[in-house]
Order: sequence, then C-alpha cells, then structure tokens
Amino acid sequence: MKFIFIKSKADIDGFKFFQKLGMKIYNIDDLEKTDKIIAKMVNKDYKTIFLSNEVASFSEDIIKKYKTNQEIRIIIAPNKRI
Repeated sequence: MKFIFIKSKADIDGFKFFQKLGMKIYNIDDLEKTDKIIAKMVNKDYKTIFLSNEVASFSEDIIKKYKTNQEIRIIIAPNKRI
C-alpha cells in the first residue's frame, strides 16, 4: 500500500516525525492547488493520503469526491504537530 503525507511548504514542523523516519512528504507551494495535487497523488496510485489540517482546509473535493470512495483514504491530521 502506497501512502503519502501532504503539507504546506511553509509548515516546517508538520509531519517532521514521519520525515525523519524516511517517509514520503510532499510540500505544496500554492495551497490553492490542493485538489490538483490530491488528484495527482491518486493517479500515482497512492491509496492513503495524509493531509495537514491547513492543506485540507483548501480542498473542496475531499468530502465530495473521496468520502464514499472505498479505495482511497484521505486522513486529515489534527492541529497539533505530528
């Protein structure tokens, strides 16, 4: 199973623990492109996508498109740093 963590490039502390473990972290420069980035990751066959709360707030597709999708899991990280 492929998974990825997506955060804002300005968020220097987000997902730091997972980055230190060598997991894939994708930094978004322009948060207005969040939906396009999520679609890109789905097309790259990522089945689980972790989003920082900030990034999730810029997506309109999360609830509409992926809520009922059984194959793609979108997980929104809580506000506290993980």
